[in-house]
Formats: sequence, C-alpha cells, structure tokens
Amino acid sequence: MLSWEERRQLVKTANLYYIEGMTQEQIAKKVGVSRPVISKQLQKAKEYGIVEVFIKDESLHTVEIEKQLEEKFQLKDAIVVPVTGGSPELSKKAVGQAAANYVSKNLKGVEKIGISWGTTLAAFVQEYPYQKNEKIKVIPLVGGMGSKQVDIHANQLAYELAKKMHAACSYLYVPAVIDSEELKERLVSMNDVKSVLEEGRSVDIALVGIGNPYQPNSILKEVGYLKEKDIEEFRNAGAVGDISSRFINRNGNPIEHSINEKVIGITLEEIAEINLVIGVVEGIGKKDSILGALNGGYLDVLIIDEETASSILC
Repeated sequence: MLSWEERRQLVKTANLYYIEGMTQEQIAKKVGVSRPVISKQLQKAKEYGIVEVFIKDESLHTVEIEKQLEEKFQLKDAIVVPVTGGSPELSKKAVGQAAANYVSKNLKGVEKIGISWGTTLAAFVQEYPYQKNEKIKVIPLVGGMGSKQVDIHANQLAYELAKKMHAACSYLYVPAVIDSEELKERLVSMNDVKSVLEEGRSVDIALVGIGNPYQPNSILKEVGYLKEKDIEEFRNAGAVGDISSRFINRNGNPIEHSINEKVIGITLEEIAEINLVIGVVEGIGKKDSILGALNGGYLDVLIIDEETASSILC
C-alpha cells in the first residue's frame, strides 16, 4: 500500500506531466530529483490506477488492425486506411494517398524503385507529391497489356512516377503475356528487354498490386488477356489471384498453368527476394488474393483499406 505522502507525490508528478504538460526533465529539476525517478513515479501512478490513459481517436481501431496484420503475417509495416461509405473510386484514392505518403517518406538510400500495374497503383502515382529525387530510377516490373487502359500499364506508371520525382525511368516495350513460350524466350533474350528485367530484379523497393481474375471488372479480362476458358482453368488449378500477372494459389505458390510461363516480367521468386515489397491493395473482392500473397511471403508492407484488412483477419 502507498502511504499518503507517496500517493500525494505521485499525483503531483502526474499532474505536472499530464495536465500542465511539463517534460520529465523539467519536473525533475523542479522537485530536485533525477529524470529516471520521475519516469518511475509516472509508471507507478499508472500501476496504482492514479493515472489511466485513454486514446480518443478513430485511428486507434485501424492501428490495432495494423498491429494484428504485422504479427500474423510477419510484415515490416501495415497501413490500414479508414474508408467508410465512399465509392470504390474514393476508397482507391484514399489508399493511393496513404501509399504515396508512405513511399515519399521512406526513400533514404533508395536508388531504384520498381512498379507493377493496376488501378490502385495508378491512384498511388496520381496522389504522389512532386519532389526532387534525381538519383532515383523507376523501373517497370512487367510488360504492357496491349492498347487498352494504357494509363494503368507498368510503363506508363513508371513514367508518371519518375516525372513526379524528377527521376530517371526505364521502359519494358513488350507485352505482359506472350502467345507462346518460344516467342517469350526470344523476346527476353533481346538486350533491351534483358537489361530492364535485370534492373527490375535489383530494385530497392517494389510496388505491386494484387488482382482477382474472378471479379467482373478484372482488368486482365477487360483487356482480353483472359478468356472464360482461362478462368475455368484457373479455378481448377486453385488460383486465387495474381501479383504482377503471375497467378498464385491460396498458399502463395505459383499455379500450374501455361500463362505463368508466358509472362514477361520479374518472377514471383525474384519479387520475394527484393528488399522491400509494398503491396497497395483496395477492395474486399480481393480478400483471397491478398491472403495468397501474404501466405506466400511476397509482401513486406501492406497498404490497404480498413474493410478489406478486417476481412482477411477473420
């Protein structure tokens, strides 16, 4: 039990710190003791219920979800964006803003950034601030997707991001998926293509989206890369989604399907070897796809909307 004098001293110290806003150093000088003594008194005040700390902010819930994601999937970081009652476009914009903020503040020592393709990554690039990073180079991690929706192709996103950074940029002037493995091998042996793929393998940061081929608005279906026959084959092969156009099952393993052998871009194994892989994802329809990517250990950082984040923890 605390004596009356001990309790009075704890209350006095707590009042100076929490109510009057003094630092521990200032309190120590005021009462004539060392700073560690003040620190111990504040801790003791909590232990005896003299001080109870409450965090009153709507962000607390998302911070708790972030911690759960980091612990469950061994992530270096998780950013959960609270999005309520908005359209998918607004949700995508909010996730893009969060990703832009995160990347722009974590560029120390970064020389090469790799980027894949997709609408959420396009939102990230659109929200990215203009800043000078002339020592950085941006590299596309996968080929293009024909003439449709060129604004979300890896080449275009790499160009737009490099422009905002005042950085250099490489281009991968080949399709993402080739008709045959033979043609793919010929293309990847070309010096221009080979050099960009080598750059992609050595990036410091990789920004990737995650797709679900079964969604009605699947980009790969819209641009004509996937037919209904492919979708049925994917189901039979256990595919849950794709990372940079390479399809995985719920455990994160590449599915056994010829499409994975026809992609021009860095491989899943090469993605996993990159120092920092940031997944930028939005939409509860991608729940199983995200779980596959997390189970496969491809992501180091996940930036995601709150509804989808909560769903993958259930």
